[in-house]
Amino acid sequence: MNPVKLLSLAVLGAVGMPALAAEGSADAAKSKISMCIGCHGIPGYRTTFPEVYHVPKIGGQHAAYIVAALKQYKSGERDHPSMRGIAESLSEKDMADLAAYYGEKK
Repeated sequence: MNPVKLLSLAVLGAVGMPALAAEGSADAAKSKISMCIGCHGIPGYRTTFPEVYHVPKIGGQHAAYIVAALKQYKSGERDHPSMRGIAESLSEKDMADLAAYYGEKK
């Protein structure tokens, strides 16, 4: 890919991603976080299914990144059975709400 196209994509991503995440409501997410805190709420936690994975801290992560990751799990682009199952149950509004909630955390 040529440098001009690459730069154009980077600028579009930087401008467009925050708008996507801005739709979420951190307050609305409070009723949805129970499916996240069991793994992501434990510092240093590692899952053992289907193999050992380090569970990343998502508090303080950019909201746009969280939405993008959840969409990738839902579509199968990212491969983790537990996360795919959870993401498949989420609407785009749910994803935006969760991203807004965790994006505010430190």
